[in-house]
Amino acid sequence: MLARLADYPLLVLVVSFVVLSFSVHIGAIHLRGWLRPEAELGEDIRVVLGAALTLLGLIIGFSYSMAVSRYDERKDDEELEANAIGTEYVRADLLPSPDAAKVRELLRTYTDARISLYKTGDEQERRRIDAHTRHLQTEMLTVVAAAVGKTQSPAEALAVSGMNDVLNSQSSTQASWWNRIPRAAWSLMTLIAVCCHLLVGIGARNAKAERLSLVVLPAIVSISFFLIADIDSPRGGVIRVQPENLENLAESLRPGVAVSAVQ
Repeated sequence: MLARLADYPLLVLVVSFVVLSFSVHIGAIHLRGWLRPEAELGEDIRVVLGAALTLLGLIIGFSYSMAVSRYDERKDDEELEANAIGTEYVRADLLPSPDAAKVRELLRTYTDARISLYKTGDEQERRRIDAHTRHLQTEMLTVVAAAVGKTQSPAEALAVSGMNDVLNSQSSTQASWWNRIPRAAWSLMTLIAVCCHLLVGIGARNAKAERLSLVVLPAIVSISFFLIADIDSPRGGVIRVQPENLENLAESLRPGVAVSAVQ
């Protein structure tokens, strides 16, 4: 449930705000009446609340760091994938002319498919693109392997190596998209946040403090959760990895445009 909810950052924002605001209300209206008189528990509540909020801040900070590192990993993989495709496009010249033309055409189609996968937000469309991508990979590898099998020259073997890099870079990209913040981390953040807001409600001393606690702290924590979920989500967030390198590569792969790639 938490993993699916994290795919929708705006929903995370709304649900978090409602749950945390309700927690403050429960603490202020119900739990405080079960404890000792307010005058006797003020200092105890402040100490416990300070420690709990500090722990919550640390957990949020660690989770944010995890999300950013995964986002950076996805950006790096997109760049590596573009480099691998560009390199193989250049190495296609090592193959016999008919096979080289076929490989270059397949690589152009493959690049467009990869760009579409980055941009689509529809799950059904993503599955269609994934299936098309696997078909293109099989076809490209078959063409290259057949061309090299005719002569088996060392130069042509570089084309096989480059094609392996293309396939491996796609697998690495897919793995980085699956690498998300663990459910345990989300569960821990949620539990600590709820406990903190219960304590905030218990420790509120007057109506104004209760109204302030009901809005400000839940809003701050909910926005933090939203930002973490947004950065961590490859598809559902506002902050996404844009296929800039692949788009630039697609422009350079047009017939008549010189390609520059790391070899």
